[in-house]
Amino acid sequence: MAIASTITLAEIAAYRATARRLQEREQHELVRRQARAWEVARCAATCLKAQFGVDPVMVFGSLVRAGCFTPWSDVDISAWGLSPQDTFRAIGAVMDLDTTIAINLVDVGTCRPELLAAIEQEGIAL
Repeated sequence: MAIASTITLAEIAAYRATARRLQEREQHELVRRQARAWEVARCAATCLKAQFGVDPVMVFGSLVRAGCFTPWSDVDISAWGLSPQDTFRAIGAVMDLDTTIAINLVDVGTCRPELLAAIEQEGIAL
């Protein structure tokens, strides 16, 4: 292994170029994943409205906050009008939409008031 005094300028330049390419690739992948997350959110909203009669459906959390979506982010959606007997079926229906992006469904009829306030403040209707 080379020590700092033996690293050449060419090796430093090669390291920087490789690091830059990796960062660009990671950023491109994040943009692609975020676009896919929006597709999944819209698909989930369509599914929930058609199968369970909920309306509105809103997306909230890291997907709607600029700069907060990461490679590990999930999709947070909320639904109004979901009947208690349909809750688990609805969760199962949206969970099966994508195997790479987790979807969390919040029934606003049963969530904490603080979470509902956050959803109403930052949520985007789908």
